[in-house]
Amino acid sequence: MKSKLAWGILGTGRIAHTFARDLSKSKTGRLVAVGSRTAAAATAFGKEFGIGRCHAGYEALLADREVEAVYISTPHPMHAEWAIRAAEAGKHILCEKPIGLNHAEAMAVIEAARRHDVFLMEAFMYRCHPQTARLLEILRDGAVGEIRWIDATFAFGAKFDPNHRIYSNALGGGGILDVGCYPISAARLLAGATSGGGFVEPIALKGVGTLAPTGVDEFAAATLRFPEGVLAQVATGVGVALPHQLCVHGTEGRLHVPEPWLPAREGGESRIIVHAAGSSKPREIVVRTRQPLYAIEADTVAANLERRQAPSPAMSWEDTLGNMRCLDRWREEVGVVYEREKAEAWKLTVARRSLRLPTKPSVPRGEIAGVTKAVSRLIMGCDNQPNLAHASVMFDDFAERGGNAFDTAWLYGRGLQERLLGQWMRNRGAREEMVVIAKGAHTPLCDPRQLRLQLHESLDRLQTDYADLYLMHRDNLEIPAGEFVDALEEQRRAGRIRAWGVSNWTLPRVEEARRHAERRGIPGPAALSNNLSLARMVAPVWEGALSVSDPESRAWLKRTQMPLLAWSSQARGFFTRGNPKDRRDAELARCWYSEENFERLRRTRELARKRKTPPVDLALAWVLRQPFPTFALIGPRTLEETRVSMGALKVELSEKEFRWLDLNDR
Repeated sequence: MKSKLAWGILGTGRIAHTFARDLSKSKTGRLVAVGSRTAAAATAFGKEFGIGRCHAGYEALLADREVEAVYISTPHPMHAEWAIRAAEAGKHILCEKPIGLNHAEAMAVIEAARRHDVFLMEAFMYRCHPQTARLLEILRDGAVGEIRWIDATFAFGAKFDPNHRIYSNALGGGGILDVGCYPISAARLLAGATSGGGFVEPIALKGVGTLAPTGVDEFAAATLRFPEGVLAQVATGVGVALPHQLCVHGTEGRLHVPEPWLPAREGGESRIIVHAAGSSKPREIVVRTRQPLYAIEADTVAANLERRQAPSPAMSWEDTLGNMRCLDRWREEVGVVYEREKAEAWKLTVARRSLRLPTKPSVPRGEIAGVTKAVSRLIMGCDNQPNLAHASVMFDDFAERGGNAFDTAWLYGRGLQERLLGQWMRNRGAREEMVVIAKGAHTPLCDPRQLRLQLHESLDRLQTDYADLYLMHRDNLEIPAGEFVDALEEQRRAGRIRAWGVSNWTLPRVEEARRHAERRGIPGPAALSNNLSLARMVAPVWEGALSVSDPESRAWLKRTQMPLLAWSSQARGFFTRGNPKDRRDAELARCWYSEENFERLRRTRELARKRKTPPVDLALAWVLRQPFPTFALIGPRTLEETRVSMGALKVELSEKEFRWLDLNDR
């Protein structure tokens, strides 16, 4: 670096003082500014550390052009908000742990850092210390043989005070988020020590705990099971003092780290003690450092600015996301829910502001007869969101990117998915800007009576008076298509739906429905929702699932210009995970593996290399390139998956490329 990195500190609590003191001893950083909620606090902090740029308000700190990187040390619920705003201001970010209250907030922060091209790291200082790197080396060298058991503890005892941050629900208190994140992060890192790939995620997690009167965890424990037969026991608490320890037991011995979380706090020596099997004398491995702990952390940031994230054992973005997932699971096991996570609390986005809908959406839109709004040609599938936090972050991102259509069903999650979408629209005040595609009458509850009952229940869950488009989820060949048409027309006239269509119907049945509607002089099916993907479905994904990927069906769609809402438009991961030698995903293999599909995959990858774009983008672009109106249903589980899907909108396939990908050059 030509000059030292100019740091600003956002927040003036105890940990901010610690970081400021250590930063003065770093090799790469200098403290130039501080921001606090009050001018008095900022001035006092500045006087203590000799800083001239003291800002009353965090916004002022982020607007300071002299500041290149910010250290965020606010209470937990404010971490995600100010990390996102720092990214938007173009500042590199070191954010105190936890990076957010939950995995959903962590996703939003990381996506903001990626979008604005800034460095981001969650501040687990022990991960940056040479002791942790040395510990991994020792384990990889087989000092304890194959790892079998990890025991990690971080807890302290404090008297109950509902107004103190560690016991306050409003401030994200409790042991799991405050210090339990350390043993979880260590267990994940050490369980993967011999895998060669860094950290690994647990296969199972079981937790117990005791709650304080404020609803936060006073003390808690969890058992984790990892691949390769590794087990871990972790414990934490704010109401009981336990030894701060990290022990690893293996087939050839065990090791103990006396100071795992605060090694050589002021610089100096730290130790790792190895007890080899069959030896009466332990081996002591000394790690020496000249700098204090947080100075090393600051230098880790400066050394990795160009990469935008630090490599393991520091906290990479994927490591942070995995850690937050585990903390979510642990809190769920114990029963910790924060006020900020309850339904009515999600009025604002993670950045604590109203939803920002684009005036010129980047997602193209199309028309469906009877639907009074233009419909985004990418449609968000609402069928895998586990809670409102996750749904809100996913839906906010999709809407702010320009998507406005959401597909859900009475069946999904026993009503959970409809409730999540309905609560999100209510919280955002965005019902009239969104296109709601609801579905009902799934086998075996597929008849006109069930259609009426389920629609009423769906609207209640969705907290709306109408669905923009209502689809029959399945067909029932024992009932004439005309009876379904009449039942749907009844709902349309009552104002409960604007238009209707069918899903997983054969084309002859769609024609039967159209003819009945024509005879009555009423609107017929406005859309069809069957599978269409570049990879043709070999076997039904679900019983009764139908595809229109074959040439005859596509010819019918071209002739009729019936809008198609294509589900599994990306072949459920075939274009990212398809491999003829890998059949571990039995469903992927059963439904999509065929010689022709692997040839399509080969061609897609070949064209992707030329285009410098992910193969999945080309597969999705192929769906959108059809000679009839297509709308692609996507089911992203993370913001990264949404971002990748959006890349398809930038791909324009020529007619030659379009035909070649589908093997039409034979």
